[in-house]
Amino acid sequence: MKQVVQNYKSGELALLDVPAPGCKPGGVLVRSAFSLISTGTEMMKVSEAGMSMLGKARSRPDQVAKVVQSVAANGVPATYRKVMGKLDSYTPLGYSLCGVVEQVGAGIDDVKVGDVVACAGNEHALHAELNWVPKNLYVPVPDGVAPRHAAFGTVGSIALQGVRQGESRLGEVALVIGLGLIGQLVTQLLNASGVRVVGVDPDPVRCELAERLGAAACGDPGSASVESAVAELTGGMGVDQVYLAAGGSSNQPVELAARLCRDRGRVIDIGKCRLDLPWNAYYEKELDVRFSRSYGPGRYDPEYELQGRDYPVGYVRWTERRNLGCFLDLIARGSVDVEPLVSHVADFEDAVETYRRLEEGGLKAVAVLFRYAAEDAPAVEAPEVTVPKVPELPRPSGRTAPARRSGPVRLAFVGAGNYASSMLLPHLTGRDGVELSTVVTTTALSAANAQRKFGFGKATTDLDAALGDPAVDAVFVVTRHSSHAELTRRALLAGKAVFVEKPLALTEEELASVLAAVEESGNDRIQVGFNRRFAPLLREARELFGDRTGPASLRYLVNAGRLDHGSWYLRQDTEGSRFAGEGGHFVDTASWLLDADPVSVYAAAPAGNEDLQIVLGYPDGSTATISYVTSGPSSFPKETLDLIADGKVLRLDDFTRASVYDGRRRQWVGSRLPKARDKGQNAELAAFVRAVRTGGPMPVPLESLAATTTATLAVRTALASGVPVTLAGAR
Repeated sequence: MKQVVQNYKSGELALLDVPAPGCKPGGVLVRSAFSLISTGTEMMKVSEAGMSMLGKARSRPDQVAKVVQSVAANGVPATYRKVMGKLDSYTPLGYSLCGVVEQVGAGIDDVKVGDVVACAGNEHALHAELNWVPKNLYVPVPDGVAPRHAAFGTVGSIALQGVRQGESRLGEVALVIGLGLIGQLVTQLLNASGVRVVGVDPDPVRCELAERLGAAACGDPGSASVESAVAELTGGMGVDQVYLAAGGSSNQPVELAARLCRDRGRVIDIGKCRLDLPWNAYYEKELDVRFSRSYGPGRYDPEYELQGRDYPVGYVRWTERRNLGCFLDLIARGSVDVEPLVSHVADFEDAVETYRRLEEGGLKAVAVLFRYAAEDAPAVEAPEVTVPKVPELPRPSGRTAPARRSGPVRLAFVGAGNYASSMLLPHLTGRDGVELSTVVTTTALSAANAQRKFGFGKATTDLDAALGDPAVDAVFVVTRHSSHAELTRRALLAGKAVFVEKPLALTEEELASVLAAVEESGNDRIQVGFNRRFAPLLREARELFGDRTGPASLRYLVNAGRLDHGSWYLRQDTEGSRFAGEGGHFVDTASWLLDADPVSVYAAAPAGNEDLQIVLGYPDGSTATISYVTSGPSSFPKETLDLIADGKVLRLDDFTRASVYDGRRRQWVGSRLPKARDKGQNAELAAFVRAVRTGGPMPVPLESLAATTTATLAVRTALASGVPVTLAGAR
């Protein structure tokens, strides 16, 4: 299928061929009829992409701060790969459309195939021929509403949410600053609510349009006519509300708002304009400044948007889905008229040229629609993404590696997110004897991006196609944590070697299901992404430390830091605890250094924060203490480790320096100067590919992978019980 995309690094716009999305449970597959270009938000994004790297940095100081933090935690090379990988990717455009339901996912009963729906979301209502849309981001289109008008639904919801934030009342007077698409809709909504509107915009054409659609008066922000109209309509008191629907770097809108607003009036920011509030003016009138967040309550809440969990109407009357339905109802009843806002309708095939004309100013428009092919056009085959049965494939007999044929090792990636794209795929691209065969993702564009950047032979959203492909030798599972165990189980049953990023499992039941798949298939060709044991600096330090004769004491400080609000790592109900997700790294490293699997786990957590203190016991009496802290400063190294035994100390400083004390002198590994941080991903991948090619043993025994996972999961039990947990089956 076709989709409009932009490369944020180069600014290139393209109409790209991408795999069709699958129809997942909890949503519907929608074939687009019309999609709306947001001439404000989208064109701002298009403009930013055309800036120099310095210009991009200046426009997004929040992202620059994140880059600085990443450099401190991961080093310059890893951060550079991650940042450039994100910049040099195609990103989608669009977030408001109308289309026809082509396929209905499991759990959906409010629409059927053939229904016309309006859809929202910058990840789901894209300028693309097909979109998968979750339940709370679509609504059926009322009878009598044309699809081209229903395509305004999302932008209308943004305007409607802004008006709700203004708490307008019958008979009040409002000032709308900025008469672009949002401003025009806000004007109509206020007018429909019995509020008289004065509009402000430097474009006389937009002022005339707003007056034609119900505004009492409109004018240039610098003209005396605006102040005269406000004085006349309010008896000199000033307007009750001001809606900031303008963009740009000028501070004029907020200054004008203060001048024309009444005492204790309300100022609502809907657009993205400069907000240097003049303190005296806002203080003296005690103005109430409010922000309107997108389409309404539910926005940016993954449980609402992706999992379909609605808010009770008694507590949240107007959610983003209810706003979407309300706006369409206003169109159906004639209270809002969007047809006069349509400046241009372009065929979808002309999307790139349309954006170019908008950016260069050749096309001046309030609203532009893309018109898609007629409904009788040939359908694009879209695989249904459920949990189908694993194809019946020949099972390897016994726990032996399948015979290798000649030629390269062919790899399939399931998932191509930030970690895969920055820490794994760069080490595999161009490697001798490796062929990147297939990439599978849940979204069409991420698969297309990975195919373009890393040279995959095929890109798809169909997992079964990869698992059932006899040419694929090994499957990489690099998805969110909650899917690791199930995807690993299915790949093992399909007879593939598996590389699964940590964690292997989030529960004991998930681990049991993976081990059961090994027993059923006889296929134990599995590696978990515990890369630190492969780090060159740590391996050199261990060799320099030498063998030990007595028990050891190991201290591992992990300065994990705090996560950004909204990070999927924090979704403990679906993705497990943070330590369950990444703690296996540190357990595995300790066990490798001590050459044994733990036999006991004790854990404690200080009151009032998320820090963990974990003590692992080993068969020979050795102990490993892992301090996993989130309250430390980001400027401090992420990982430091000390191993003490037989009068010697091995010291590792964040994978940049390592040394060994032997009681007489300190020996540096290499030199005392810090090295580039290398946590072992490249060496780990080389070992995995070599094992797949030769049929030799996997880099880490399955028993050790299972023991590390068991110990990691036991931390939760130890915390709850307050006593050490004894582990069974240690080697």
